Amino acid sequence: MESSVTTIAPLLLRNLLTSIFIYADNSMLNLTEKYKLLQLLRSLFISAFLFFLGLLPSFFSFLNLFVDNYNFSLKARKSDNYLSTTAGGGDSGIARALSQLLSIVNDIPVGSRKYEIVRSLAERIINENLEEDCEALREVNCAVLTAAFSRTLSRLEAAVTDQERSRNGIGGGGGGGGTDDVTEGARKGDSYRLNRFLRSVWYYGDMAWTWIGKSREDMSCLGSSAEKLAAELLWLAQKLAACGSEEAVCMWASASNLAWLALSAEPRLQGSLVKISAFLFKQAKDMGLEEDEESKKELQRQTKMKMLMSWLPLLCRASNGTDAPVLSIGERAELEKVLEDSVESLEEEDYQEKVLSLWLHHFTHCPSDWPNLLACYTRWCAASRKLLLLQ
Repeated sequence: MESSVTTIAPLLLRNLLTSIFIYADNSMLNLTEKYKLLQLLRSLFISAFLFFLGLLPSFFSFLNLFVDNYNFSLKARKSDNYLSTTAGGGDSGIARALSQLLSIVNDIPVGSRKYEIVRSLAERIINENLEEDCEALREVNCAVLTAAFSRTLSRLEAAVTDQERSRNGIGGGGGGGGTDDVTEGARKGDSYRLNRFLRSVWYYGDMAWTWIGKSREDMSCLGSSAEKLAAELLWLAQKLAACGSEEAVCMWASASNLAWLALSAEPRLQGSLVKISAFLFKQAKDMGLEEDEESKKELQRQTKMKMLMSWLPLLCRASNGTDAPVLSIGERAELEKVLEDSVESLEEEDYQEKVLSLWLHHFTHCPSDWPNLLACYTRWCAASRKLLLLQ
């Protein structure tokens, strides 16, 4: 967080000063045409401003270094309390230990020789807690794993967002609204050239500061690549399912922004997200079927609805993979049946229509022939026809 603040601050300051400068220069333009002295002063003003703009990176680099040193000292002073700061672990030693291990798994690069050691130790503790057949230990597992899943999901979304920004070249518009308006409104050629030059400075400055911020973030979050986080998310979902928890399903169903970003993600990452979705769709299929309270059943139906609306488009788009299908033929057939059952369990005709309309749109516009819910769509049409005739 500290790194992002010190990265955003110079961007805001530079963009604000540039906008003010362009406005002021445009206002002075008519006067400088009449008086030679004002032309000279304007040239000096422009040179001084550009020189000041060039000093900003050095100043904020020094400021960032100071902040980093301060934060490092602060964390060092707090290092004695690292066990008590782990989230979701409760107040028992075994809970804090497991929470710490799962946090470290997130941070260590997957290529490190320590990664498998830490992850294996965490898995061993989770399994031993389950083997004790004790409700308190099962709750420890659920609480710690839920917190870890939430944290990993947030980091995954941030990583995918960062990839998307890098691919699109953040800052490409570079405050284009205000600058373009001024440029389009400029009446003189020198004003146009100045604005064009400043817009270029603005754009490349954004790119440079974004690169600096990204490099600093990468140094502080080693090993947090999107593919690594996706693999850990699937592992955590499997562990939560083994503990009888539905929290992973609920959180994945609510991750609509990540689902939208996934549509344009890299193919290998899309494949990983398809695997997570496939696993959690299977977990969600029977949710609410054994509930007696109608309010809880409706809540479970809403969760299924969100799952289908968020992740069906990705299944249509990304099921082929880069060199081979993400899922085997058997896994595809099984998941198709799960999806059909999930749609039909929604009961409400309007819910089914929304999901099937979404599926039909993406199914017909994507090269993949999977998932094929045509039989489910036909059954819905027949049921809708009968309903109309009854009315």
